[in-house]
Parts: sequence; C-alpha cells; structure tokens
Amino acid sequence: MKVGLARSAAIQWVAQHARPDAGFRGAYFSGSTVGLPDDAELSPSSDVDIFVVTAQEDPPAKPGKLRFQNALLEVSYLPWTELASADDVLASYHLAGSFRTDAIIDDPTGDLHKLHAHISRHFAARPWVRRRCQDARHRIETRLAAIDTSAPFHEQVISWLFPTGVTCHVLLVAALRNPTVRLRYLAAREVLTDYGHLSLYPELLNLLGCSHLTAQRVQHHLRELATTFDATVQVAKTPFFFSSDITPTARPIAIDGSQRLIDSGDHHEAVFWIVATFARCHIILAADAPQLHDALAPAFQAAVTDLGISSTRDLIHRAEEVTRFLPRLWQTTESVLGSNPKLTE
Repeated sequence: MKVGLARSAAIQWVAQHARPDAGFRGAYFSGSTVGLPDDAELSPSSDVDIFVVTAQEDPPAKPGKLRFQNALLEVSYLPWTELASADDVLASYHLAGSFRTDAIIDDPTGDLHKLHAHISRHFAARPWVRRRCQDARHRIETRLAAIDTSAPFHEQVISWLFPTGVTCHVLLVAALRNPTVRLRYLAAREVLTDYGHLSLYPELLNLLGCSHLTAQRVQHHLRELATTFDATVQVAKTPFFFSSDITPTARPIAIDGSQRLIDSGDHHEAVFWIVATFARCHIILAADAPQLHDALAPAFQAAVTDLGISSTRDLIHRAEEVTRFLPRLWQTTESVLGSNPKLTE
C-alpha cells in the first residue's frame, strides 16, 4: 500500500471515530511515516501512527493497532495538557518530531497549527536538539533506576529492556532521525555509520547482550515467540496498554517484521523486538492463562538467558552497565551534534 492511501484511510478513521467525541481537540500523524511522500511504499510490517488529542485529563485506553480500509493504523490518545506548552513539546524527544513538518490531520481549535509553527521554526536549533537528547538520556537513567525487583521476572525484563534501547534514541535524536521503536537498532547503526562512529555499535549490542548470537539462534527464538504469540492471542482478555500489539492484526509487525530483519542479515537488530514481544506475551499470559504462562516460560527464559540474563541480579548488573556507558554515549552524541549539517545555531 502507498503511504498516501494509508494516510487517506487514517484521515477517514479520525473523521468517523474521533472527531464526533465531545472532547476532541485534533489529531496528527506520528512515527515513521511523517515526512514520507505519498507515493512511498508502506512496508507490510509498518503501521501509520495517529495521535488523537483530547480535552480529557485521563483519556480512554488507546485503540492501538487496527485495520481500516486495508490500512494498518496505530491509534493513541493524548491529553491536550501534554501539548499545552510549545517549549515543553520542543524539548520532548518523543513528541517534538511529529511537529517538525505539518503532519496535522484535523485541528478544530487551530492550536495544533500554532504548535507546529513554533516547533518547526526551532526544531533543528542545536540547543533544542541537545535538550531532546538530554531528555532521552534522562529517561534511560530514571527508568533503569526504577526497576522493581519485586515484580515478576518478565516485567523486570521489560523494565530493563526499553530504557536500554533508548541508548539508540539518543543518537537518532542528535541526527534528526525518527526515534523509531521496533527498528531502533537498525536506525542507530545507520547513524553511527553516517557519522563515522560505527565502532560504538558493538557496544550497543553488547549492552543488549545479543552481539554473539548467530542468525540461526535468533531464528530459533523467533519460532518460539511465534508459538507463544499465537497461543497468547487465543486467551488474552485483560487489557494492557500494549494489548493491540499482541493480536492477529499486529502479527505482520511482531513476527513477520522480525523475520524480514533476519532474512536481510540483520538478525541482531531483530532481537530487541523479539524479546519485548516475548515479555509482553507473558505479562498477558500471567494474567489470563497462568498454566499456559508456566508451560511456555522456558522458551522466554532461554531467549533472555542468551542475552546473559538469568536472574534479577543479572538484570541489575546489566542496568548498571548501561548507566556506566552513558558518558561514552554522550561523547558520541556531542560529536554528532557538532557535525550534523542540518542543525542551526
């Protein structure tokens, strides 16, 4: 499907399902499709991200991934209070990128266009880019420090995995690239290659714990994940914020997308989302099918053990390794900031 057709479907979804709500304040595109031309081909393992802005302080659970007019959409709600300060949005590494260009779908109050005007004017200014990099670094530090060692092990893995992966986002933000979720390691490798710092990339993989894994071993874990994924889909009932990522609709991303990475020789880059999806499946299984959770746990544990993690003690040690790495990461980030020709003063 072409990006333009997917965008048209997204616009119609907003008109039919979001605009009629009394608290509707607007909607905009986010994620990897922002800035792509309409005639670009949308990968089967990609979706179109939409944020629906609402006046509600506590918005409803996000619809998540859904099919609409053959397009795969990812719909999230965002309270207007998070966008009320243009400078706060400009300093936020996960919010600012959507307003770099005009990605607005609907803006009944005109406030989103005002936000876009301010952010697009200052987005590439080096001080603001540095602040967004600092925002990403702060997320790593605070979230690693907040790992709950009393939580179930699969939840601990999630609490370690995602902030560890934000190391990639620090670099992507410095390079004015989209801080993508699933493909963050692939994108970070491209940035490090472009800026002459590819020697840092093995360190990112070592922090994740996958640099020694063969393509065959990653393929094995993906096959095991597919079994767990399909079993989880059948029993899932309890709503979680990521529930729509574990559905038949999301399978082309979670499973097929990882397979494409392996097939293209990027098996190390597939590991992050394989482990994330494994852990999320077990969060659902622990809530909705405890016996199945226990029966399928060895496959998850084997994947995590291959990353060098078998216990909470291992997780905390690895979190400390990431924290110690941050000064080195920041040196490289500053180098990218200093040599990025797209930045202004």
